[in-house]
Amino acid sequence: QVQLVESGGGLVQAGGSLRLSCAASGLAFSNYAMKWFRQAPGKEREFVAAISWIGGRTYYADSVKGRFTISRDNAKFTVYLQMNSLKPEDTAVYYCAADTVVVTTTARTILYWGQGTQVTVSS
Repeated sequence: QVQLVESGGGLVQAGGSLRLSCAASGLAFSNYAMKWFRQAPGKEREFVAAISWIGGRTYYADSVKGRFTISRDNAKFTVYLQMNSLKPEDTAVYYCAADTVVVTTTARTILYWGQGTQVTVSS
């Protein structure tokens, strides 16, 4: 079956960096756009970043643009999220997701979700 397994979350001070990874199995990885979403306590899940099938196009939420970078390695079936200049408001559970549509920011088109990894940014 399809599995998306995130790793790399943790506790970091404001201004610090983390790199999230998402290892995929059970799907034709290069046929899917890959995305990151996040959900803070008491808030709806929100779009963070997306990358097209071979990585030629990337999209970011305005709140992370210039600080976060999404990338993928199709040979390793892995997508990454490099997070720099982290802020306390970035604290959330971060989810990896596979989609057939790259340009949308809605969670409604997502086909597969990972289990999430916690990112906590202290002030």
